[in-house]
Amino acid sequence: MLIFQTDPQQINVEVTGPITVKLYASSSCCDTDVTAKLIDVYPLSEDYPNGLAINLTDSIIRARYHKELLNLGKTYEFTFQLYPTFNIFKKGHRICLDISSSNFPRFDMNPNTGSKLGAEQRKIAEQSIFRCSKHPSQVVSPIIMR
Repeated sequence: MLIFQTDPQQINVEVTGPITVKLYASSSCCDTDVTAKLIDVYPLSEDYPNGLAINLTDSIIRARYHKELLNLGKTYEFTFQLYPTFNIFKKGHRICLDISSSNFPRFDMNPNTGSKLGAEQRKIAEQSIFRCSKHPSQVVSPIIMR
């Protein structure tokens, strides 16, 4: 899992509407999933002495339905929508984005083999996410500063 998390917000930040995730990635397998999850991370408090992280929205894209089975090591652009949301990240909260290739049991498990889904055979996929000028992975979201 790859986790991106902001510093605590200095002001309230509203996120309203659709959220688009564009990731440039490669895989060691011919089929895999790419998932993203937007999370509101509350600061430690008397009410939440161990902290609190609330999942706001998530989604998934499966490579085999994206365009085709993957060529090993080739970089692909995966663009997908998280379910529309509304949230105000209050001052002191953090905005977190988790990127993974699984969100089980929310979404079914991908065997990563390219074979028929539900087959017994499974492979472990090693993913690479790219963040550079040639491969500008990004999240696009409507933001209102309050």
